Amino acid sequence: MATPAATTRRSLLGGAALAVVGAGLAACTQTSADPAPSPAPNEIDIGFCQDMAFHHEQALAMCQRVLGRDTGSQVQTAAADILQNQSYERGMMHTWLQSWGESTVAPTTVMGWMGRAMPAADMPGLASALDMRTLATTDGLAKGRLFLTLMRAHHVGGVHMADAATGAATAPVRQIAFQTSATQTFEIAIFDELLATTYAE
Repeated sequence: MATPAATTRRSLLGGAALAVVGAGLAACTQTSADPAPSPAPNEIDIGFCQDMAFHHEQALAMCQRVLGRDTGSQVQTAAADILQNQSYERGMMHTWLQSWGESTVAPTTVMGWMGRAMPAADMPGLASALDMRTLATTDGLAKGRLFLTLMRAHHVGGVHMADAATGAATAPVRQIAFQTSATQTFEIAIFDELLATTYAE
């Protein structure tokens, strides 16, 4: 049976996902009654979408390594929520990039739009190849604990990028960046609580 906290969490994250969907569709849909076309994307729009879509790919891979495993119900709930929300966000960002004629291929250099260009492997929050292998092979609560630890660090990196996207030219990108920051900040607090209680060592 879901605890009240888990139920509240699912409700809040469900509302967050719907807010992103609604805002994205409203901002991307333009009718003949609109007074002017949407502004062209700038370096922040393009860089944020390319980098955050790439960042999301690893989060989805983490979720796939724990879903359906014996990690405890709280991690299963968290992984299912993240998989749904970030799959949607990644798809939306790829759709925008394609409409702008920009690449959706995983970047080799990231965060140049933030003035911090670096190799993609060094992007803040990304788990190492060893961490990902360990997550795939660990069992039980230890697997759940590692997922929460890695995803927490991943989210901290994601929030940092999302907060830097306030200068995006297009409203949909600003909205999804705001919602990404809000949702992941909320989830970090949930992860901290779980790591201090159910998944404490």
